Amino acid sequence: MKSSITRAGIAAATGALLLLSTACTSTPTPAQKALTPETTDEFVPSWAKNVVWYQVFPERFNNGDPSNDPKLEDLTGAWPTAPDKPWDISPWTSDWYELQPWEWATGENIWWNILRRRCGGDLQGIIDKLDYLQDLGVTAIYLNPIFMSPSLHKYDGESYHHVEPIFGPDPAGDEALIATENPADPSTWVMTSADNLALELINEVHKRGMRIIFDGVFNHLGYNSWPFQDVVKNQQDSPYKDWFVVHSWRDEEAGTEFKYQGWFGVDTLPELREDENGIVDGPKQYIFDSTSRWMDPNGDGDPSDGIDGWRLDVAFCVDHAFWKDWRKHVKAINPEAYLTAEIVDPIPKVKPYLQGDEFDAVMNYNFAFTSAEFFIEEEHSITPSEFDAKLRDLRNAFGGGVASVQQNLFDSHDTNRIGSHIVNRAHGHYRDWGSYFNNSKAENNRNYNTRKPSDADRQIQKLFVIFQMTYPGAPMVYYGDEAGMWGGNDPDCRKPMVWPELTYQRETTLPTGAKFSPGDVVAYDHDMASHYRKMIRIRNNHPALRTGDFETVLTDDEAEVYAYRRIAPRENILVVLNNSDQPRAVSLPVGRGQVFTDLLNGGLLAAEGTTLTVNIPARWGAVLNLEK
Repeated sequence: MKSSITRAGIAAATGALLLLSTACTSTPTPAQKALTPETTDEFVPSWAKNVVWYQVFPERFNNGDPSNDPKLEDLTGAWPTAPDKPWDISPWTSDWYELQPWEWATGENIWWNILRRRCGGDLQGIIDKLDYLQDLGVTAIYLNPIFMSPSLHKYDGESYHHVEPIFGPDPAGDEALIATENPADPSTWVMTSADNLALELINEVHKRGMRIIFDGVFNHLGYNSWPFQDVVKNQQDSPYKDWFVVHSWRDEEAGTEFKYQGWFGVDTLPELREDENGIVDGPKQYIFDSTSRWMDPNGDGDPSDGIDGWRLDVAFCVDHAFWKDWRKHVKAINPEAYLTAEIVDPIPKVKPYLQGDEFDAVMNYNFAFTSAEFFIEEEHSITPSEFDAKLRDLRNAFGGGVASVQQNLFDSHDTNRIGSHIVNRAHGHYRDWGSYFNNSKAENNRNYNTRKPSDADRQIQKLFVIFQMTYPGAPMVYYGDEAGMWGGNDPDCRKPMVWPELTYQRETTLPTGAKFSPGDVVAYDHDMASHYRKMIRIRNNHPALRTGDFETVLTDDEAEVYAYRRIAPRENILVVLNNSDQPRAVSLPVGRGQVFTDLLNGGLLAAEGTTLTVNIPARWGAVLNLEK
């Protein structure tokens, strides 16, 4: 019998939380504690220095094929488990906090019902929007998990070698094909219609000169996974009994129940067992075989038809020894593969993962924390000189070219969106993630404001984007930020994408169920999208902004102005940021008589002697390219 699942545990675990490494249940081994000497030789793929990332949450990005929309039985095994309660597909354009008729009929509250919602996003929907992403300037896509799973987030995988059937064109046919396999024997693995559509997606991405990486969740599987279900059925007689951390077996005579270790105590996420060498041999081989399947689908030694790398979920919960072996396996398939990890920790704890024998980069939450302190947060605000110092520490922390390929994000599927962060800037400290994670959820914090960002709030977001697109590293945009989407932390950061061709209901409902009038208009923000498009194009068109050296030019704490230079062999670009709520006339030291083109605002600016004066509106910037 399946052991009980706590509401708090599920709420904490939906979507691979950004937890500190001390929260993991695995015990650090000597391999974890040892630090490899930092390398100065570059080990990162060169292409990863030049990309702009876009994160896609598949179930909520675009419904390209309504014929494969989920049915109630497709939710089996996902919390909340309620097969006898009313359910239907959720309208893509509905008022987010308004309960649908079938949700009212469940007798449960908004938060319970939100976790049951499915909107029908699928792989065809992503393919259909690749031209949109290309027009935006995106050159690399990070997909949240697409492998078989009953949840909307799919961090509770049933397998690593099959795409979720309802993401493809023939769910029933795929289920029948999968049933013919011996999942433990890769020679019996079939390619389903959903698997083939994933390969088509990869091909379409590559045809556009873009890259794509998948989300690897290798710390745990889902309760529905094929090896764990065999253990549930056959207990210690299962050939997969050593794959998991089992505390006791079901034995009626002895009076014992089946108990096992779930990730963060959540029973739907049984952890894979580790020893001194990392994940044990059985699941390790399965992970390696699945890795090969998606990186070289034809198995012909040519990885061009496979994914370009991986993002590794809760990487800090898996022993270093495993990651070292896995990197060797990945790089043997494709030496140019990109590996980035979810590690949310201070620099000293991040360093061991970025020494050239594990990952190339991390999702750069330290960049996000520092940016929030400078651009957004009030109680924990920092000056330009403090901002510069923190950036320098982060930039210089890692060798091997890491700083150039870090995924410089602000928000993700595990955070509140940047727009709502700005709305709620008067309280909370992003860097204090342990408490901020819960404080940024409208479900937990009654004072969390769920309103639409104002024009003034939008201006702060735009200023951050100017910085993000001109700073060293690889910027990453969370789907819909460019469209002006807003929302608190999970689940509100996972609303259906706002598309310009769709008409959405106003948000007139509060999380409490109370109504407010006239409500917030939900529509694609063309002005914000134009700003993202312009800044991404500026970055893509100028090598100095992608791979150039960085040099601080000005930190004016009183005026709240920060300026820096990006330098490449044939480019010299000055970036000036006015983080104050007043216009500023900024004087910068330059070469005598130099002339600059303002790539952001237009026009030419000429130095008077060796001083360049730039007039910058409040919460705005300039991107000045030296004319030759």
